[in-house]
Amino acid sequence: MAVNQTAEAAGQGERGIRTPRSPTLIASVQRALRLLEAVGNHLQGATAKQLARAADLPLGTTYHLLRTLTHEGYLRRIGGKFFYGDSVDGISRADSRQAERADLRSRMEELGDELDAAVYYAVYEDGEIRVVDVVADGGRPAVEEWADFRATAHAHAIGLCLLAQLGEEERRDHLARYRPDALTPSTVAEPAVVMRRLASARPTMPVLERQEYALGTVCAAVPITIGSAVATMAISLPLEQSERLVPAAGRLRSLVGAMSPSFVR
Repeated sequence: MAVNQTAEAAGQGERGIRTPRSPTLIASVQRALRLLEAVGNHLQGATAKQLARAADLPLGTTYHLLRTLTHEGYLRRIGGKFFYGDSVDGISRADSRQAERADLRSRMEELGDELDAAVYYAVYEDGEIRVVDVVADGGRPAVEEWADFRATAHAHAIGLCLLAQLGEEERRDHLARYRPDALTPSTVAEPAVVMRRLASARPTMPVLERQEYALGTVCAAVPITIGSAVATMAISLPLEQSERLVPAAGRLRSLVGAMSPSFVR
C-alpha cells in the first residue's frame, strides 16, 4: 500500500493535480525528417554518405532510413544519389491546395464585406453539386439547407448557374437523376420549363432566384468557367433587401471577373 501511495504521489503535483507528461518524441521519425531536410538542401541529389554527414547520423542508420523512405515513395534513387519522390510532391500539392483554399476564403470574406451578403462558392464535379465554402455571420445569415442542395439544383441560384454551364445532355441527365420538385409556391418544377430556363441563361450573366428554394430569401449566382472546371460564386439576401439583389449581382459579376482563376478546382 505504501509503495502504491508513493507512486501516486510522484505522479501528482501540488494539491493532488497530476503533472502533465512531456510529449513522447519518436527518434526514428526525427531522424527521417532530418534526412528529408538534408535531401532538400542538395538540389543535384546527394549520396547516402553526404546525407549522413548533413543530418549528423550514423551511416548504418542513414542507409536503413533511406531504404524505408525510398520504399514509401518519399525519396527516389538515381545514379547513387537521392532525390525527393512522388510522396513528397503530394505533400507539397496538398500544402498548395490549403493555401489556395485560404486564399479563396479570404476573397469570399472580402466579397461579403463589399456586398453585405452571405457568399457561397460551389462547383459541379462528377455529376454532383458541391458547396465548397460559405462565408456568413449573424448579420449576413446563410440560407439554411433544409432540402439537399444536390437534389434541388432547379430551385436555387447556385444549382441553376452550375447546370446552365453544362451541355444539354448533362442537364437532362442531372434532372433525370434529381427530378424537379416544388419546394415553395415560386419554384419552377416542370422539367421542360427548367430546361428552357437553363438554355436561355447567358454565359457570363448572373442567375437570379427569388424564394424558389426558401421563403424569405433571394439569391444570385455568377458563373465561373475556366477550362473544364464548372463553378459559381453566389450571394443571398433576406427578402426585405430584395431591391439590392440586381445591383449586388452586377457588382458580384465584376468583382469575380477581376479575380485570379487559381482558386477554381
